[in-house]
Amino acid sequence: MNRRDLLQMSAALGAGAALTGKVRAEGDAGGRPEASVQPLRPPPEGRIPVAVLISQGAVLIDFVGPWEVFDGVSVHGHGPFQLYTVAQTLAPVRAGSGMNIIPDYTFDSAPPPKVVVIPAQSPPTDAVLAWVRKAAQTADITMSVCTGAFLLAKTGLLDGKEATTHHDAYKQFAMTYPRVRLKRGARYVDLGNIASAGGLSSGIDLALHVVQRYYGKDVATAAAYYLEYQGQGWLDPNSNSVYAKQSVSTDEHPLCPVCSMEVDKASAPRSAYRGKTYYFCMPEHKALFEASPGPYLEA
Repeated sequence: MNRRDLLQMSAALGAGAALTGKVRAEGDAGGRPEASVQPLRPPPEGRIPVAVLISQGAVLIDFVGPWEVFDGVSVHGHGPFQLYTVAQTLAPVRAGSGMNIIPDYTFDSAPPPKVVVIPAQSPPTDAVLAWVRKAAQTADITMSVCTGAFLLAKTGLLDGKEATTHHDAYKQFAMTYPRVRLKRGARYVDLGNIASAGGLSSGIDLALHVVQRYYGKDVATAAAYYLEYQGQGWLDPNSNSVYAKQSVSTDEHPLCPVCSMEVDKASAPRSAYRGKTYYFCMPEHKALFEASPGPYLEA
């Protein structure tokens, strides 16, 4: 018996369904714009395999958020998604917050996925890029979360297309992948078989949107209700519009010129360029800036 079954043993299903309907009706009545939804076809039998790609430094919420969404879906009393992690080897992966994860499969042994989830993680190897390209050929949808968009863009699958990423990475993403049309202020961008989410919790909304594409709004709403998730971003891909406006660095509140993150002048790495001092969130961004300052100041 899984966790959902245990929780639902004490739940009144009729009352839950009624409340779900009430939440849905109130949300619709508020005039919130909803995303156009292109349906995906579930398989006639069996579950939908969902592969979560992980490597060192994988950001937990980027993939655990979507994982919980897919795991929280119930269709006729059954969970329709088969979730597993995949990595280049079966060696433990140390996630960004220090958690050790043992992958379920390697690239050679993993079942062919219909959904691929790519969180923020360490720079990809050639083997990682090759696996993503191959998996995307037969997957219903390949989705990145946060700066996982950098990995997805590096495969070439986003060339000439729109994508989004974490707002602190807009500038660097646009400079690194000029062939991708960066969409600032998007909660997610869904292109049909390729999708990208904004930062961190945005992956939860993209996952709910994917559930809606497979099973409709009622099933996705029920999953959100079960998770006690009150966010409505999955109904409006433009709900991150607050991040569309670029922050301005000031002497009182300096921003890293590479990623626009606010920094502490007292402890931040710094560099002088043309008579002005710039502060950085990390030494790596200082090195990027010093190698070619102009583009970062012009972006």
